[in-house]
Amino acid sequence: MRKLNHAWRGKNETTDVLSFSLREGRFKHIRTALLGDIVISVPTAGRQAMAEGHALSREIDRLLVHGLVHLLGYDHARGAEEARRMASKERQLLRKLT
Repeated sequence: MRKLNHAWRGKNETTDVLSFSLREGRFKHIRTALLGDIVISVPTAGRQAMAEGHALSREIDRLLVHGLVHLLGYDHARGAEEARRMASKERQLLRKLT
C-alpha cells in the first residue's frame, strides 16, 4: 500500500484505502459501467478496527464506502464543506449496508 500511495499520490507512507477512477486521467474518454478500483489495506483496517473497538468487517465496509464515494466524485481534500458532504454520503450508503 505504501508503494501504491507513493507511486500515485507522491506520499511515501501507507494509507487505509485508495481509489483509482476509470473516469479520470489518461483513459477517461473510454466509457464503461465500471467506476474504477478500490484497494484496501487489510492490515491497516485491522489496526483501525482494533483502535475503534469494532469488527474488521465493519472497518472494511467503512473503507469500501469511503473509496466508492471518492469514485463518485467526492473529495474531502477540497475543503470542509466537501468533507461534510462526503461524510454525509458515506453515512447514507453505510446505512444501506446494515
